Amino acid sequence: MALVGNGAELEVDEDIFEDALETLSVPSRVDMATSSQHFSSFDSKQAPGQPRTSNVKRSLSTKVDLRSGLEECAIALNLFLSNKFTDALELLRPWAKESMYHALGYSTIVVLQAVMTFEQQDIQNGISAMKDALQTCQKYEYRKKCTVVESFSSLLSRGSLEQLTEEEMHAEICYAECLLQKAALTFVQDENMINFIKGGLKIRTSYQIYKECLSILHVIQKNKVEQQFFYEFEGGVKLGIGAFNLMLSLLPARIIRLLEFIGFSGNRELGILQLREGALGRSIRSPLCCLTILAFHTYISLILGTGEVNVVEAESLLEPYLQQFPNGSLVLFYHGRIELLKGNVEEAQEIFRKCISVQEEWKQFHHLCYWELMWIFVFQQNWREAYYYSDLLCKESRWSKATYVFLKAAILSMLPEEDVVATKEDVVTLFRQVDGLKQRIAGKSIPTEKFAVRKARRYSPSLPVPVKLVLPALEMMYVWNGFPLVSKRKDLSENLLVTVEKAEAALQSENSSDYSVDDDCLVKLLKGCCLKNLQRPLQAELCFNHIIQSEKLLKYDHYLVPFTLFELAFLYKNQGEIDKAIKVLETARNNYKDYSLESRLHFRIQAALHLWKKSSSD
Repeated sequence: MALVGNGAELEVDEDIFEDALETLSVPSRVDMATSSQHFSSFDSKQAPGQPRTSNVKRSLSTKVDLRSGLEECAIALNLFLSNKFTDALELLRPWAKESMYHALGYSTIVVLQAVMTFEQQDIQNGISAMKDALQTCQKYEYRKKCTVVESFSSLLSRGSLEQLTEEEMHAEICYAECLLQKAALTFVQDENMINFIKGGLKIRTSYQIYKECLSILHVIQKNKVEQQFFYEFEGGVKLGIGAFNLMLSLLPARIIRLLEFIGFSGNRELGILQLREGALGRSIRSPLCCLTILAFHTYISLILGTGEVNVVEAESLLEPYLQQFPNGSLVLFYHGRIELLKGNVEEAQEIFRKCISVQEEWKQFHHLCYWELMWIFVFQQNWREAYYYSDLLCKESRWSKATYVFLKAAILSMLPEEDVVATKEDVVTLFRQVDGLKQRIAGKSIPTEKFAVRKARRYSPSLPVPVKLVLPALEMMYVWNGFPLVSKRKDLSENLLVTVEKAEAALQSENSSDYSVDDDCLVKLLKGCCLKNLQRPLQAELCFNHIIQSEKLLKYDHYLVPFTLFELAFLYKNQGEIDKAIKVLETARNNYKDYSLESRLHFRIQAALHLWKKSSSD
């Protein structure tokens, strides 16, 4: 069934998302913990943890039916989660231009590799694979004959539905998934505006298809249309609708208003519920729904949210996969993140090391673990080990060279001079490299790289002498929202406070400079965060108020004031003063602009306001 044809988009009721919310039920925690359906719907006799292999023998000229496509895509996913990455690709490759699910599975793995390596050739390979996958989906008859003059209402009638094959309906879901992934790669392929517009149009088309498929799903359920693989179509809808709603709901208010004007809308509760139901289902997209929720709980909520994470749900969702794939890199990685969120820093460290050791095929998973291990050692103030992993990232990963080099220099800045000499590194030289390493995506600089470049200017050759940064590694720890991660460990928070107070005392004994007020306010922010973690709110508030009172004296680090207001709001919220906290957040959002990492703070403010206004109204 084709809902979008020849580049034209059919309109659909914007209230469909809200209507769907009323039909969803919330699974219990017991359901999550005990569900063993995963995605093994085609082979219930398979032993847990053993990669499934295909017993389907066919010539390349044989047409692949829907059942075979779903089955072999599920097997490939099993192989992928078992670290058999090449085997998964080779299983899907021969029929990637004949079967929509082979095409979707194959291209998704290629795209994932491109995103993880950030190599231009891999990105181009990903775009080519997605282009081929889209063409494969277009082969299905209904996509060929769809025209813009066909009305959407006629498509939803029982008579029209009975004329559609299941394959045509699945082609629509696969097409939407491929389109969304191709759009993401289009953004990072080149920085010109044409690519940016193309990517945006692809996302909107994908969004429309998912919404229309949700309407189809409701009609099928209402009319009780019999379909052999209905649960697979349903799983595709839940993944798409859930991910879109969740993603859109995270955006800052000003962006949401713009997107709503052009037809986008997002509901976080609906998104989570759709993904949760999808994760507990038995479709091949069940693990993808699960991984999306895990990404939200273990990463997105921390970096772009409030830092308040639903660890219980994350654990219960991951547990069945830990049993089935105990050595799977992706599963181990999320296991390590969950342990870190629980404050089990040492356990997380061992899990990430295990994640590195279990496979050599995709080094990109190693880089993810290097990043986590680097931060763990920063939390522990084990600067030599933190340097070791930052150096590995600089040498092996292409994701953000500017960030990696800045972090390496920042970590070395925390070491005694003799230890720095032993590494044969020059801190000043490293900081001076940062500006030349920054990159652009979709025509825009990466905010964290822009931040690093601005901070590194204190080491510019144009200055008579470099002006040393104060606690740069801890400042970056704050930028990446690391303080909530150590909040469950009193010992780590106390040790960090000692380091910050030493820097505070050193500043007081130094001669004043252009950077004195900025450095003093940075130290006060870090100190306030440590005190907040140690449940000393009155002292933390004094630190935060000192920064706010110094606002007009700041010369460079203007980001400190709005970020401080964000921290102050959490102090008020934790003391039960929700209305006061909301007012402070709105001040931070509305009264400040054009500062470093503004978008990141707006994401966090949006997340906090969403939660607090909801709890206040309840």
